[in-house]
Amino acid sequence: WYYYYDIIIILFYYYCYYIIIILVLFYLDQPCLDTINRIKLYSESLARYGKSPYLYPLYGLGELPQGFARLSAIYGGTYMLNKPVDELVIEDGRVVGVRSEGEVARCKQLLCDPSYVPERVRKAGQVIRVICILSHVIKNTNDANSCQIIIPQNQVNRKSDIYVCLISYAHNVAAQGKFIAI
Repeated sequence: WYYYYDIIIILFYYYCYYIIIILVLFYLDQPCLDTINRIKLYSESLARYGKSPYLYPLYGLGELPQGFARLSAIYGGTYMLNKPVDELVIEDGRVVGVRSEGEVARCKQLLCDPSYVPERVRKAGQVIRVICILSHVIKNTNDANSCQIIIPQNQVNRKSDIYVCLISYAHNVAAQGKFIAI
C-alpha cells in the first residue's frame, strides 16, 4: 500500500511540474498572478467531467446559441432570428440599438459580425479553419475522446498560437467511432 501511495505522489508531482513548466513557458511575459490563476483553473478543471479539463456541449456547438436564447428569454433579453439589420442606432458615438423592419431593439452592448460595421473595424489578421473527420484519435493523446492541442507561435514562426480541438462520438457530434478535429 505504501509503495502504491508513493508512486501516486511522485506522479502527481511530475504532473504538477509539467503543467507549471508549460504554462510558465507560454506566459513568461505575463504577470505572475495571471499565470498562477491559469494553473489553478486548469488543475481544478481536470477530471471534473471525465478525463479532460475541457467542456464541450453534447450535440455540438449549436447548443450554445439555444442555451443563450433560453437564458435571454428568462432574463428579459431579445434574441432575434432571420431579421434583417436595417441600421445600427448610434447615440453620442455609441451603439445603443439595432433597427430592424421598423422596430428598435435597444442594448447596452452589441456583439456582431464585423460585416455589419465595416467602418468601425480594421482587418488585423486572417483566421484559417479546417474540420477533419477522423476514424482515430490524435496520436500521443492517451486515446482521449476530447483534447486540445496548442502549438506555440514561436515553434511555427507565426504571430499567434495554433489551436487544435478534438471532439468525438462521446459528445454526440459524430458517428460511433468517429472523431472531429477542428
